Amino acid sequence: MNTLQRLKQGLLLSLVVGLAACGGKTQVESDLGIRGAPDWVNEGTQFLNDRDGRLFHGVGHAPPMGDNALQMSTADNRARAEVARILSSYMDVVSRDYSDHAASAGRSVNRQTVSRQIDNLTKVNLTGVKIIGRWKDEETGNVWSIAELDMEKMQDTLDRVNDMNADLKRYISDQGGNIFDNLAQEN
Repeated sequence: MNTLQRLKQGLLLSLVVGLAACGGKTQVESDLGIRGAPDWVNEGTQFLNDRDGRLFHGVGHAPPMGDNALQMSTADNRARAEVARILSSYMDVVSRDYSDHAASAGRSVNRQTVSRQIDNLTKVNLTGVKIIGRWKDEETGNVWSIAELDMEKMQDTLDRVNDMNADLKRYISDQGGNIFDNLAQEN
């Protein structure tokens, strides 16, 4: 089992344990149609490419828990988990595309090394996720949070990484935006 698969399984296990403790679901469906809710609540988790840039948006919610701080923290953590989920999807595509690119150019690629470097980049970037908004549905008492990771900040992080394969780093710099745009268009 490679490092990427172990990381995914670990993240999935953490989410399952967290969900079992808190109840509810983490994945937010789009077009919820909640009246009076901000657009981001109804649109849900997504790749967003607009005037503000290329953004990973994760939306999570928590039902009333009798403790407002715990409820907000739960919604925030679920929103961050959604960013982690779509960032992982993005990085899977980057890794696969890079491996195909290198193979077509006649270069051998150690997939485990690529996976490890991408895992490390993903972990570093997840520290840059920030909560940019919350909303409480007065009717149900549910709290919604939105977390954001900016692709530009991700690129800044990549530029500061010294121990990454130079060709992989260049590929992400050159093609990362196009890959993001394609994923945003698909969703």
